[in-house]
Amino acid sequence: MTSSSLRIGIAGITGRVGRLLVEEIIAQNLSLSGGTSLSKDIQNLPNGTIIFETIDELAKVSDVIIDFTNASTTAIHARALKDSNVAWIIGTTGISDIDQKLVQETAMTIPVVQAANFSPGVTLITRLAGELAKALPANQYDAEILETHHRQKVDAPSGTAIAIGEAIAKARHVDLKSVKEAGRDGVTGARKENAIGFASLRGGQIVGEHSAIFLSDVEEIVLTHKAFDRRIFAKGAVRSALWSVNKPPKLYGMTHVLGLDPL
Repeated sequence: MTSSSLRIGIAGITGRVGRLLVEEIIAQNLSLSGGTSLSKDIQNLPNGTIIFETIDELAKVSDVIIDFTNASTTAIHARALKDSNVAWIIGTTGISDIDQKLVQETAMTIPVVQAANFSPGVTLITRLAGELAKALPANQYDAEILETHHRQKVDAPSGTAIAIGEAIAKARHVDLKSVKEAGRDGVTGARKENAIGFASLRGGQIVGEHSAIFLSDVEEIVLTHKAFDRRIFAKGAVRSALWSVNKPPKLYGMTHVLGLDPL
């Protein structure tokens, strides 16, 4: 299969990112096979766009499905796509551990590209955060992650912030759940050594801002990424869809798409 013959379906086609995905697919002269949507508002979609009731129906006419929906749909989509021979590009965040296992099981039968953020810049920031954590001792450098999003965002910390935290924790050979500190309030006591802190801000229509901060007694190091337009997520997802052509079953990430060597 070539990229020009690739049929791309969009789960959540009428959502914010879904509509940008449509624009990106058209801009690249790719084939849009249709989409799924809970909304009846299909205005501004290309003439002839087919809205399917289920992911199963969409999979039958697609070679790859890009999925920016809700965590509540993850299990349904994983089970439907497991034996579909369709690549799955998933950018849904807030997924439970149980549903994440289903994603991993699905990746044993089809190629799955999963990312909390499809921005190349965020991918590199996350990687750099891991490199810094590897080089800077946890007992000397406190790690804090600050993220800001629009008022409609339903999960906190963001999936991207968690991914950055996971990279730091992995570099320090600890489980993030055991060192995560989020939403500090009241008399919390002194900061725990080795903790990875999270702070979440919500307001306005901010697309997404993330900072990984390392603080010692003598210096501060800050890695910051600011997204100005959700289109960057659509561009990264379509790039991942094209990259997934003819790939064997496996759970991939944006580092694979960007051709980066594993840490």
